Amino acid sequence: MKQKLFSKDFTLVVVGQIISLFGNATLRFALPLYLLNLTGSSALYGTVMACAFIPAIVLSPIGGIAADRVNKRNVMVILDFFTAAVILAFSILMRGTNLTVLLTVTLMLLYGIAGLYQPSVQASIPVLVSQEHIMAANSCINTISSFSALTGPVLGGILYSAYGLEPVLWVCIACFFLSAVMELFIRIPYQKQIFSGSIWKIAGNDFSESIRFVLRDKPVIGKALLIICGINLFLSAMIIVALPYLVTEVLDFDAAQANRLYGFSQGALAAGGLSGGICAGIFSRKLSIEKSGNLITACALCVFPMGAALLLFSSEMASYLVITLCCFIIMICSTIFTVQMMSFIQTETPQNLIGKVIAVILTISMCSQPLGNALYGVLFQISKGFEYAVVLFSGTASLIIALCARKVFKKLSAA
Repeated sequence: MKQKLFSKDFTLVVVGQIISLFGNATLRFALPLYLLNLTGSSALYGTVMACAFIPAIVLSPIGGIAADRVNKRNVMVILDFFTAAVILAFSILMRGTNLTVLLTVTLMLLYGIAGLYQPSVQASIPVLVSQEHIMAANSCINTISSFSALTGPVLGGILYSAYGLEPVLWVCIACFFLSAVMELFIRIPYQKQIFSGSIWKIAGNDFSESIRFVLRDKPVIGKALLIICGINLFLSAMIIVALPYLVTEVLDFDAAQANRLYGFSQGALAAGGLSGGICAGIFSRKLSIEKSGNLITACALCVFPMGAALLLFSSEMASYLVITLCCFIIMICSTIFTVQMMSFIQTETPQNLIGKVIAVILTISMCSQPLGNALYGVLFQISKGFEYAVVLFSGTASLIIALCARKVFKKLSAA
């Protein structure tokens, strides 16, 4: 058992994540924004984003099974090389193909790859660090993710507004290729498992075992998952759809300024995640899992000033600043909550189930995201001039769920 946090292999994982997640954050900023600039339709944007989440939901369980049954390093290396190839293909095809279809397919591939990728990263943490460092390691990974998400949209927004999409694509291709090469040197302890039966039988048995653990062995996790699904449906999806739509289409900025401001808003989201990850690491020994519901309540309460700004403020910049600040606070609280939950799951789950259980949790929690993206895309489209009503609806629904969450999460410490 390793007694220090930053061993050589964990350090390589961290550095590889910095590079890979920077490319990922830049792509998730640039490609949907490119679609929104082309069409100006929130309904189409929400529908495309909903479609993009479907492969992540379907492939996350497979990623979990792979994380427990094959070498996690190989999974990460292959997927980073494949992502670079996907973006290269997109850059070649974008001039002679229906861009809406191409963007939809590309985003579906990228989200599907993320669904396969993340269980291997999360499952490698308990193998590479000792149990006493698990919370700090999760905090580190989340901080890296937030830092990459901070720099990706900001630099991507500047590059995109100045030179267009193609330079952004080439930067991302370089990021994924470099990350894959670096991950070749990681050594993650791996014990080869015996395969018996068809791949479908193995997948079915592994998935059933994970579901049984979540619902029967740790039923409080299953209840918590229902809360998370509700928050994803009513809060997370609203922010995903609302932020680009409000900044680039509703608030009265010129196109170039709107794209830059949206990049800064995405950077503020990432800065909130970075701050939350740092706080989770610093206060890891003081954070109490049974009080984590308070963090969800704080997230829900931050939605109301956003709606009020849209309704009451005549200044476009003032509305933008309030929306951005609220999103920043939401990300601080949600990141601390995510670190707490992931650390709890990793410490409570047997080693041979970690990858599969994490994949099941990611899959179930993501199921509501496509529905929420499509829902808010339509709501914003039919509520032109009354966008504040959609935001206030999101805040009210999220607050009701958050109050229920406080009761559920208080039981986690006794689970």
